[in-house]
Amino acid sequence: MASLSTVQDGGVDDVLDRCRRLVRPALRSVVDQLHPRTGLMVRYSFGWCGAEGIPYPRGSSGAGKGVRQVLAVLAAEAVGGCARDAVPGAVTAELVHAFSLVHDDVMDHDELRRHRPTVWKTYGTGPAVLTGDVLLTLAVDTAAHSTGPHSPQVLRLLSDCLRALMDGQTEDLAFEERPWRGPDAVTAAQYRSMVVNKTGALLGFSAAVGALLAGGTPQQVRSFDAVGRELGLAFQITDDALGVWGDPARTGKPVGSDLRRRKKSLPVIRALERGGGHARRLAELLESEGSLDDERVRRAIDLLGDAGGPALVLDESRAALERAQAALASLSPAPGAEAELRALARYLVERVR
Repeated sequence: MASLSTVQDGGVDDVLDRCRRLVRPALRSVVDQLHPRTGLMVRYSFGWCGAEGIPYPRGSSGAGKGVRQVLAVLAAEAVGGCARDAVPGAVTAELVHAFSLVHDDVMDHDELRRHRPTVWKTYGTGPAVLTGDVLLTLAVDTAAHSTGPHSPQVLRLLSDCLRALMDGQTEDLAFEERPWRGPDAVTAAQYRSMVVNKTGALLGFSAAVGALLAGGTPQQVRSFDAVGRELGLAFQITDDALGVWGDPARTGKPVGSDLRRRKKSLPVIRALERGGGHARRLAELLESEGSLDDERVRRAIDLLGDAGGPALVLDESRAALERAQAALASLSPAPGAEAELRALARYLVERVR
C-alpha cells in the first residue's frame, strides 16, 4: 500500500460530484424548512456558509465529501434502479451523519473540523447540541415522509442504524476511562467492534437504504448493509492513521490531534499490543500527567513510527476493503455501478484527507 504522503484522492471526483448534484437540492429543501436560527447553524455544519450566514461558493473546502449519499445512489443503481430512487435515503443518511459529527465534536471538545471552527466552538455548546437534535429530527422526518410505501422498512433500517451508532459512541466514550495497558486495556478486537457500530452502521444504512428504495430484494439489502459496514471499518482505520501521520493542510486537524486528546485509536492500540520498549515508553508518555504539548506529541509519533508506522493498521484497512469488495461481487451488481462502487471503496482507504 502506498504511504499516506503519496496516495492521491483522484479517480472518484466525477462520481462524488454527480451524486452531490443529485442529492443537494433535496437536502437544501429539507434544511430550508427550519427556524432561521437553527437553519443557520445547520447550514454552517454542512459547510454551506460562514458563521454569519454568508454563503460559501459551491465546492468550498467547508463541505464534506458526501460519501454516504454516494453509497446510497450507487447501491440503487447497482440493483438496477434509478439514481433518483435513492435520494430520500441519501438525504436521511447525510442528516444523520451531520448530527453525529456535531455531537461528537461537543463530546470530544474538538475545535476544528474541515479547516473551520466546529459548531460548538462557533455558537456555543447548547446551540450545538440543539443543532444536532434538529438534524436527527429532520432525518427521522425525511425517512418517515419522503419514502412512500417504503417508509416502514426505511424507518426500521434507520432505527437499527441509530441503535448501533449510539452503542458505538457509548463504547468509544467508555474507552477513554480504561487504562493504556494491563488486562483492562482496550484491545484491537474491541476497537473493531466499536467502529463497526459507530462508523460502519451508517455506511451500511446508506448502502442498504439505496438498494431498498430502488426495489432491491431483502437479500440485496442485507448484503449492501454488510458491504457498508466493512467499508466503514476500512474508512475509520484510515482516518485513525491520518490522525497521526496525515498532512494537517489536507485533513484540517492539527498534527497528532487524536494523540493530544489521548484517544485510543487503532495505531496506539496495535503498538501497545506489540509490546517491547517502544510500547512501554509510549504507554508511559500517554499515562503522564498534564497535557500533551507539541514536543510530547512528536515523541509519541516517533514511538509509533518505531513500532511500525502506518503499516501497523493500513494492512487491516486493506483487509476490510477486500471483504467489502468480495461481498459486492457476490451481488452481481450492474457493471457501471459496480465499477464506481469499487473506485469509491478504494478512495475510502487510499485518500489523504
